[in-house]
Amino acid sequence: MTSEKLHDLYSARPFQRFIIHLADGREIPVPHPEWMMFMPGGRTVYVARPDTTVNLIDVFLITDLELRPAGNPKGRKRRIAGRT
Repeated sequence: MTSEKLHDLYSARPFQRFIIHLADGREIPVPHPEWMMFMPGGRTVYVARPDTTVNLIDVFLITDLELRPAGNPKGRKRRIAGRT
């Protein structure tokens, strides 16, 4: 996964919520762009969680980005980047 792909999804307008899939199997939802922050250099991102915790993520450990469009009543997922 490249930081450019993540940044493109993060800065897309209109924003669509997405899920970051990590190599260890965790899934980190990003419901709004204000919940995510890139560190200088682009290799690390912070993602805030509703329970006030924060995930510090190494972009190189991201295996997949999953779009969760709003208006998707059947809950279908759309993968935008394959596993590396």
